[in-house]
Amino acid sequence: MKSCPNKAILQAFHKKGIHIDASSGYEVKRAISSGIPASNISLSTQELPANFAELADIGVKINACSLSQLERIGKHYANKGMKVGIRVNPGVGSGGFSSSTTTFSKTNVGGPSSSFGIYFTSVDDGTVASIVEKYGLVVERVHTHIGSGSDPKIWQQVALRSLSFCKAFDTVVSLNLGGGYKVARVPGEQSTNLQECGGPVSDAFRQFAEETGRELALEIEPGTYLVAMAGALVSTIQDIVETTGEDGHKFLKLDAGMTDVLRPSLYGAVHPMTLFPGSGKSEDIGGEEEDVVVVGHCCESGDLMTPAPGEPEELGERTLRKAEIGDTLIMDGSGAYCSSMSTKHYNSFPEAPEVLLDTSGGVHVIRKQQPLEQIYQNEVEVSESIL
Repeated sequence: MKSCPNKAILQAFHKKGIHIDASSGYEVKRAISSGIPASNISLSTQELPANFAELADIGVKINACSLSQLERIGKHYANKGMKVGIRVNPGVGSGGFSSSTTTFSKTNVGGPSSSFGIYFTSVDDGTVASIVEKYGLVVERVHTHIGSGSDPKIWQQVALRSLSFCKAFDTVVSLNLGGGYKVARVPGEQSTNLQECGGPVSDAFRQFAEETGRELALEIEPGTYLVAMAGALVSTIQDIVETTGEDGHKFLKLDAGMTDVLRPSLYGAVHPMTLFPGSGKSEDIGGEEEDVVVVGHCCESGDLMTPAPGEPEELGERTLRKAEIGDTLIMDGSGAYCSSMSTKHYNSFPEAPEVLLDTSGGVHVIRKQQPLEQIYQNEVEVSESIL
């Protein structure tokens, strides 16, 4: 859900029978308000909400992501046979901008440098089992998630490791291997090959069934894989500036930026870009090209749309059609972790509207342009004597 949580998108996937992976109690409530049944929602969160029991009681599936979360769940449901999931950090990860499986990366959520999940040693040494036994919990799900990589060997390794965690609890009926299936947005990037990764994983599940007599359900969370290339940021070149000298650049300034798409500034992510004439006429598309740096509208040097690949602190030039103020720039590959993961309201820029294109070419507004007043409507007047 965190990849693209608009109500219309959630409802579209719900119609296809796809369930929801939520990352906060607020996402759970948002999904329910969008018409998603509680029983179709799984919650794995860095912050267990204070009302977790309220959510669990209506059918939301909760995965304990730390020992303290497991304790809190256990204390509330002591000796009631409550079914829970456990998220395990398998000790390795796979980050889209890092080749290491154990060091820190912003897109690596497994291994010793990651705070996500219960570290696997607490499963191996019986710590988790002792908490489960103390409170009479029933572990029905094991959840692992390693990051946004594309190396099939890592995925296979983690699948086998995760199945070993399932052996520790004979009540487990499903294994969730998470998401992170990388999508190649530009030439040179590598998409996850689901067949290459999935074949050996399927074989491992069959072998597990033969050895244990238990056939597990396999769950995956392909958020990015489903929506990344289905969305685009539509912006206007609202200014052009140049610096001179050997280190000079030509900058195209958008009427959008990190308030809409944060991935380049955060990760050094590279998105496809296409320029169209502001007139909207095909005959006005010129053939002349130039190297430019594309930046956003925020008063922030980090509001950079064209970083060097994987290097958010380094300018990267892009060869584009020669632009004029008023031209349209389309940034593709913006369907996942863009609208949902941005620096909303920085410099008091309102949320941009969102539109959905249906299969017959019809355009539908699914989020209206936010009025400025909505940004500060919760601010409270204070007495002048305090100021």
